[in-house]
Amino acid sequence: MILFGVQFATAQVSEDQRQKDVESIDNLMEALYASISGEQGEPRDWDRFRNLMLPGSRLIPTAGGENGKNTYQVMTPGEFIENTNSYFVENGFYEYEINREEHHYGRVVHVMSTYGSKRSEMDAEPFNKGINSIQLFNDGERWWVVTIYWAHESAANPIPERYKGQN
Repeated sequence: MILFGVQFATAQVSEDQRQKDVESIDNLMEALYASISGEQGEPRDWDRFRNLMLPGSRLIPTAGGENGKNTYQVMTPGEFIENTNSYFVENGFYEYEINREEHHYGRVVHVMSTYGSKRSEMDAEPFNKGINSIQLFNDGERWWVVTIYWAHESAANPIPERYKGQN
């Protein structure tokens, strides 16, 4: 008797890859989006994600609240993982960069990264877009994520032309 089944393996990267992830801003940004993305049922590479984060880093989603009052939530990387892991795995979540603008001042970099979110990499269109405001720090040996602060696009909060990119 032959049994057929589907097995999803965590796309864990090697220690060498984790070191490459933090050698440049381009590598870090690619690793950041890759670590949280995956098809439905696929575990995320949270070790890779944690490797990008400076101790004490924060993730801060924002939203338009009731009565026009905006809201935010401050999370550690561990809290972000706890709050999103089940949803990402159960529904599929693939986030990718549409456009990027960087502002450099020595070891400090501010990245405005416009993103699209899909349930699957194969989806034709994103179900959501927005902008990640990401602060990075270089300690002389590697790049670190200090803060990721983001807002989703909405009718009341459209993405400005300068951040839309060429897509």
